[in-house]
Amino acid sequence: MTDIDDIRTGRHCVFAMHVHLVFVTKFRHKVFADRHLSRMEEILRDVCRDFEAELVEFNGANNHVHLLVNYPPKVAVARLVNSLKGVSSRRLRQEFPDLARHYYRANKLWSGSYFAGSVDGAPLSVVKQYIEQQNRPT
Repeated sequence: MTDIDDIRTGRHCVFAMHVHLVFVTKFRHKVFADRHLSRMEEILRDVCRDFEAELVEFNGANNHVHLLVNYPPKVAVARLVNSLKGVSSRRLRQEFPDLARHYYRANKLWSGSYFAGSVDGAPLSVVKQYIEQQNRPT
């Protein structure tokens, strides 16, 4: 069951849509330290805001990240993912030159693939807890 606080309104609709996203680094290389993940979370929140979406939960490890995003029905998940991955890759490369050695062919940080799972109701709290418990590198 969806919590009343998770229900949003648009111009012509009422909605509660969440997607669990997982992005993996190219070749699963261990790229991220805690400082990279902290900055990445800020970047991803900004991108979500541009889509009128909300980054509800974020966490990750040295070679992947988990996101729980509340998004409006007008947003195509594939377009959101493309922007999240593209902007985060570009901004991290600019702000952390030490990551340059982890970019492969055409300056790609992320693998071309991703996981996207729709979530709602009780599983939403389970997904949030799962993401919270992901280990961050030290």
